[in-house]
Amino acid sequence: MKVAILGAGVGGLSTAIALKQEGFDVDVYERQPISTEIGAGIVCWPNASFVLEQLGVLAQAITVSGSLSKMNRFSSTGEILGSLDINELSGLMGYPSLAIIRKDLMSILNQRFIALDGEVNYNHNVLTLLDHNDQQAEVIFDNGKRITADVIIGADGRMNSIARQYVNLDNKPVYQGFINWVGVFESLDDVFTELVVADYWGVGERFGIVPVSSKKAYWSGGVIAKEVGERKSEFYKQDLQMLFNKWPQPIKQIIEQTPLSAINKIYVHDHNPISSWHRHNVLLLGDAAHSPLPTSGQGACQALEDAWHISQCLKKKGSIIDAFQYFTECRMAKTTGITMGGRQLAQSIFNDDENYCLQRNIASKNTDYKALASGMAKGWCSGLPIGY
Repeated sequence: MKVAILGAGVGGLSTAIALKQEGFDVDVYERQPISTEIGAGIVCWPNASFVLEQLGVLAQAITVSGSLSKMNRFSSTGEILGSLDINELSGLMGYPSLAIIRKDLMSILNQRFIALDGEVNYNHNVLTLLDHNDQQAEVIFDNGKRITADVIIGADGRMNSIARQYVNLDNKPVYQGFINWVGVFESLDDVFTELVVADYWGVGERFGIVPVSSKKAYWSGGVIAKEVGERKSEFYKQDLQMLFNKWPQPIKQIIEQTPLSAINKIYVHDHNPISSWHRHNVLLLGDAAHSPLPTSGQGACQALEDAWHISQCLKKKGSIIDAFQYFTECRMAKTTGITMGGRQLAQSIFNDDENYCLQRNIASKNTDYKALASGMAKGWCSGLPIGY
């Protein structure tokens, strides 16, 4: 069976590896001229670590990542709002929770794909997908190339997925009313005594720090923005310093010592859940199918889960349509819940009503974090042969 994958991000590459391991003939097409690392870093929660193990790269990922022990939540003045025991969560699920810089994960996935005799076709920007016959689509690239395949997998992201347009007849993402600046901080000195996530909540503002080692972390600073505006990189650090100047350390240090070239500004979008992820021989996965907000903590993790599931479905099911339908049944409820949960948390964090935020913080302090860890473990294990 010949498979064409559109997109060489986390979802596309991990799917290519999973299918290669099962003996499928896989071609990957990427619109960018080189491998990209949009975003600063990710947490590979235990469900993602399970998939990395299945792809043969978990041991390598562990060498360049940090194993997280806790997540501490604070107010913008430094008041403790609660603490989640990540070690307990990882123990319940049976795999580690790893903080990793995105470019390091992408490098590992690229190397693994190459080791399987795979090759990414860069500079292949999809113009459109057209019906080739009653059961197949044809992919047309802007360089004039046209391809067909038994299976076409759309892993071409959330912002302009041509595959989603073909399947859903609409690929317009939904702006969720806030900005994230993201960056990677690295110091010559030890800054982090423990690998503990620090999550600070303000009124309509948020700052999160995820250590990868004692000297390195990735971070995000978020603020309400009613409309999508300009992205002028020369002002990124200045804007962050104005917003977070009075917040607790090490926020100020992290902003000051992060090179401007290592900061990106994102007007955050997601997608409304859709009822079908496939049409003819085209299947959506990753952000093209379901694109939860960063507040879900599960964007890349669910793309990795997709990779494992679709390789199992195509291997076990007799026909492509049966595999697509079974894949959708396996993934729809979980990813929809994660998407809506991410929206709910974002609406709570990025709220500019001071009284609401005060009550939100009180509720956070009163949360049963042991029960929360158990609930997270149960939800994230769903559909996988791990943990519960």
